[in-house]
Amino acid sequence: MPTETSPALAKEIQLTETHLIVVTETGRFELPWEKCSAKLASASAAERSKAELSPAGYGIHWPLLDEDLAVGPLIRAT
Repeated sequence: MPTETSPALAKEIQLTETHLIVVTETGRFELPWEKCSAKLASASAAERSKAELSPAGYGIHWPLLDEDLAVGPLIRAT
């Protein structure tokens, strides 16, 4: 897991019916949608399926929901 001083960058994201999976250089983090945000937890699978990983890997954006999450705080909360 990244430390407070090292950035957490996602190399890949995977979306399942029940989880957001974030793959970093240090591991794979499976986050239930409820742990990500209330907006994502209540969204439809179609809305969640349109996630975009930022080019640098710092954040994830859901354009249909106008929701943005930073990767570092997201995986540090696991």
